[in-house]
Amino acid sequence: MIPKTVTIHAKQGDWRDAPVWAALPQPVKHGEMWLVERGTQVLAQVVSRDRQSYLVWLQTLSKGQRKTWNLAEKSRGTSPSPIEASQTDQAVEFRIGDQTVATFVLKGAQKPYIYPLLGANNKPITRHFPMKAVSGETIDHPHHRSMWFTHGEVNGIDFWTEGANRGRIVHRQTETLHGGPVLARLVTINDWISPDGKKVLEDTTEFRLYNTTDGRLIEYEIELRATEGDILLGDTKEGTFGIRVASSMEVTRKAGGQIVNARGQRDQATWGKAAEWCDYTGPVEGDVVGIAIYDHPQNLRHPTTWHVRDYGLFAVNPFGLHDFSPGVPDGTGDHTIKKGDSLKFRYRVWLHKGRTEEAGVSERFDSYRLTPEISWK
Repeated sequence: MIPKTVTIHAKQGDWRDAPVWAALPQPVKHGEMWLVERGTQVLAQVVSRDRQSYLVWLQTLSKGQRKTWNLAEKSRGTSPSPIEASQTDQAVEFRIGDQTVATFVLKGAQKPYIYPLLGANNKPITRHFPMKAVSGETIDHPHHRSMWFTHGEVNGIDFWTEGANRGRIVHRQTETLHGGPVLARLVTINDWISPDGKKVLEDTTEFRLYNTTDGRLIEYEIELRATEGDILLGDTKEGTFGIRVASSMEVTRKAGGQIVNARGQRDQATWGKAAEWCDYTGPVEGDVVGIAIYDHPQNLRHPTTWHVRDYGLFAVNPFGLHDFSPGVPDGTGDHTIKKGDSLKFRYRVWLHKGRTEEAGVSERFDSYRLTPEISWK
């Protein structure tokens, strides 16, 4: 039997248009439900994950506020345009209405990547090069492919740059793909292959895109599994979860690009520093927009260090401690995953309008690092 009500309590912090994953007391097969309370209604989506059914919706609550919703299976209003997800041999495309807002490219390069990716103003917020030639763009570092995850030293193999004698990340299978009114979700399994063709490790990557009204919200999770033997993730700045921002946003262009982190450091001063989040803002086709990346508290070495550059590279890297901090011995940032074990990273990416302060980037960290109290009746 489906519960009649669900109560959410933002006991420790604010919740701003953020996803709630409420584990249902028993499996539910319905694709969507309505949350109703005093004339207000919100569409929720049932998602099956790790053999558990969840009711997922987007919620705004102030710290200490409690909200009780009545559950209804039938539509009580007009449904928003869902996120549609479809896969070809090369990529997975995510669409809202008649617009492709993100494409997860699975094949055709030495690693999977997300391109194109539209920001809060529905314009491309990452650099086109090397996927597409656009006049006026910076064309350095051709391995900076929009949005991606990899690392520069994996058992001594360079998976960060591309070309001969470099590692490759090869898509093996798509495990889950679905769209919906609240979110679209993609889960893939990928093999990390050495230059001599041997498998080094494998990963499970999960990409979630939410149907937010305030900007665009992405969650990117990746679990690295040491299936073949011990894995040494080396101490190098060349990593790890990366975004190459649109060229117009680059700080070096002196056209309004700006970097701010959770500790209040700005621009070049953010490089190599530890912070819970970092935000890169600047102009894109007439609008000031931003990309905020939040590091999950469960991640290795949280708060992470950042390989973020004023020329447009924006990367989370918890390993490059020797490069980031003068005087730190080489190898300090090394991390070993023992054979049979795994290491998981979780990131939230918010594509927003406006500068860091006016967008409220700092205030939105609570809804990522904290878990609300959920009860059913």
